[in-house]
Amino acid sequence: MSANATARRTASPAADRRLLTGSFAALGLVTAVWGATLPAVQDAAQIGTGQLGLVLLGAAAGAVAGLKLGGRLADSHGPSRLLVGPAIALGLALALLGQCRTLPTLLLGATLFGLANGLLDIAVNASAVNCERAYRRRIMASLHASYSLGGFCGAVLAATTTWMPYDVQFAIVGLVTIVAACAAVPSVRRAWYLDKALDQSEAADRTSASFSPVTVWLLGALAAAVLLGEGASADWAAVHLASLDASQATAAAAYALYSAAMATGRLCGDRLINRFGAPAVVRVGAGLAAAGLGAGLIAGTAPAALLGWMALGLGLSTAFPCMITAAGRDGPRAVSTVAAAGYLGKLAGPAAIGAIASPTSLPAALALPVVLAAAVALASYRALESR
Repeated sequence: MSANATARRTASPAADRRLLTGSFAALGLVTAVWGATLPAVQDAAQIGTGQLGLVLLGAAAGAVAGLKLGGRLADSHGPSRLLVGPAIALGLALALLGQCRTLPTLLLGATLFGLANGLLDIAVNASAVNCERAYRRRIMASLHASYSLGGFCGAVLAATTTWMPYDVQFAIVGLVTIVAACAAVPSVRRAWYLDKALDQSEAADRTSASFSPVTVWLLGALAAAVLLGEGASADWAAVHLASLDASQATAAAAYALYSAAMATGRLCGDRLINRFGAPAVVRVGAGLAAAGLGAGLIAGTAPAALLGWMALGLGLSTAFPCMITAAGRDGPRAVSTVAAAGYLGKLAGPAAIGAIASPTSLPAALALPVVLAAAVALASYRALESR
């Protein structure tokens, strides 16, 4: 039997989708466990806010490097081959971070964690592009929904196990991640066969539909604008509610409601995209995000603010998955470029909002994600219409 025949017999888009659903969820869970436990890490290492920022900068630098390196490796060897090694490295890096008690060791551990995170991120996204092509319909949003749900579960896990030393928690989660990655090896082999099963006509179609560099960078800029909103919600939603004299519980609920709205939008997004097309869904959603958060800021009340953050999550839920799908038509390197640009926006956004808020006010600074969501609504249609 020929290699192509074996590939076609072994390939299973449904099995590949299950594998990627678990991979996205694991990535979200591990990332959330690390982020939710940062106060305990900071206390154990006895470092200040500025030094913690340096640790997070190391993680960000590692992630961007991992995304770019992963793009080249996935382009040369296939994205599914990166699903196991980086997942094992991510689990090891998390366990290592649990043993770090000084700034230099934390910086090294966080950089390695970010590198593994970036490699796995590009592997799951580029593999998702191939899986979606095999399905011949949109499934990217639902795959990203599993990342959101994994992040929610990770935050809940961290919040409900505060009685456990965080180094033990990191070791357990890291070990489970490693075991799950090793157990997924047979499924990863099938995913590799699915990569090979993309026939010559599909490969030629992808080549003929390649973007110009300008379009790839436009998608990257739009991804940065979208993920800036995600970073703003993670770091500033609770602070915004607190500034409106909301209770601590209400303030803490702001990001949870944002996340729930985003997960809901992604779970429903594929059906909407398959029916109305990505350009229309992203444009309407981004418009909803801008109008909803803008109205919440203008109203200046806690209930309106909660609705505004929910509108932001719901409205932007399908935008980033659609941009990954669009970039995927030009191969893994384009996916890595768009993902890296989005990640930079997510990191830089909260700092930019803080810088604007200092001489003005927090509501004025939070107009930044509103303006950028409106820009996505205006500019995304042209970037996505040919896809």
